This record gives sequence, structure tokens and C-alpha cells, in this order.
Amino acid sequence: MVRIRLRRTGAKNNPAYRIVVADVRAPRDGDFIEILGHYLPTRQPHVIEINEEKAREWIRKGAQPSDTAASLMRQKGILNAQNKLTQPGEVSETATTAVAAAPVQPVVMPSAVAPVEAVATETVATPFEIAGLPVEATASSTETVDEPFEIASAPVEVADVAVEPSAEPVETAV
Repeated sequence: MVRIRLRRTGAKNNPAYRIVVADVRAPRDGDFIEILGHYLPTRQPHVIEINEEKAREWIRKGAQPSDTAASLMRQKGILNAQNKLTQPGEVSETATTAVAAAPVQPVVMPSAVAPVEAVATETVATPFEIAGLPVEATASSTETVDEPFEIASAPVEVADVAVEPSAEPVETAV
């Protein structure tokens, strides 16, 4: 009997799976007949790539998908809720639910950087030192700034190195 199942690849603690057609007697990571796609569960959102044409062909020939492979095929719209093949242009209810339920990752800003709206009308030069090397930061704009930024008027800790503004401007050659 032939099954469509997952074959583990990837590194320790970083699984990746190939979706393969294999004989039921072959070990999980052993011989297989054909690769149908891959599944990367550690990526956000999960990556599921399946060659629909090949998968449909193998299911028509009698290959039985494992529970996990069937779940992935339902998410891609190849199988319906009863594990029956869908029409090539038809989108199953499970596939639309899987897309709608995909997790949305919130954007998290570091606590040391606060979002600030400001309007800069002149060039600002702020000389300071990082690890004993002089650096000059300049900015010039007449637009509203919607991105987070810091004003370097107080000592700031960067990777266990104290950064303090210097009193005089520093010329740097570029």
C-alpha cells in the first residue's frame, strides 16, 4: 500500500518536512517514491508547498494520505473535510478557514524607544561616541516623522557600553 506522508528533514530543534509518497513498510525517513512538496512548521506563518497536480494524481491512483498530510492538503484546498478530492478550481471551506485563522504577528517596539511624532525644520547634528570612537549623527527633514527614534541627550546603554554625548562637534571623513 502507498501512503502520502511527511518525511522529517532539517536540523535538531528545527524540523522541516518533505511531503512524500512512500510504501507503508518503509521507515519514516527511509525510501520514498516521489516528493510532492514541503512543510516548514517553525516559520510564521507556516510554509506549506504542495504540487497539487502530483498529489491529485497519487490520490486518484489510490495513495492514502496520513492524518497530518491530509490536514495539510485540506489547508491547501486539495482535499475537502471528508478527505475527498476537490475540483481543481474549487476552494474548500477548510482552506478558507485556515487562511482566516492564520496568526497575525504584532509589531513589538523595544521599551527604550518610544514612538514620537515630530517636525524637523533644520539640520540637527548630534556628536557622540560609541566605544571611544567619535560619531556624528545628522538628520534634515521638513516632513512629519512617524518612526520611533531616540534623542541622545542622556547616557544610553548599548551592549554593556555606555554612550554619552560629547560637547564639541566631531568631523568624520566619509
